[in-house]
Amino acid sequence: MKWIVAHIKWIMLIAGILTASMFYTALAPHAALTSNFGHNLEPAGPLAELIVRNWGFLIGLIGVMLIYGAFDPPGRPFILTITGISKIWFIGLLLTVGSSYLTQPIRIALVVDSLEVLLFAAYLVMTRTVREGVRAAP
Repeated sequence: MKWIVAHIKWIMLIAGILTASMFYTALAPHAALTSNFGHNLEPAGPLAELIVRNWGFLIGLIGVMLIYGAFDPPGRPFILTITGISKIWFIGLLLTVGSSYLTQPIRIALVVDSLEVLLFAAYLVMTRTVREGVRAAP
């Protein structure tokens, strides 16, 4: 498991690039929803398009935070915690109220996000004693 700590920069960079790809949803919500969920926004209307564009932009920002955190070790715990919470929420929603979409390509995101959450959590647990030691120093 020490390899996670040794390679967290690359893990965060790859996860950040994948997550930042959600900016595509902010730019082309109809195409993104069709490719990920097999549905588009046609019956939902302009409000749904606004919300989906915002959703895509916010997830893209999480990706930018991961990329930033890859180069900013002191910021990693906060960034990984916020990212992990966001991804756990998405996973939970998919598994509970969105399970009908799991036959679509979005299941790939479910697997990738789950793996990322596990890697981020392992890093946070393994580096916790180091962080606590730094805070306890005078």
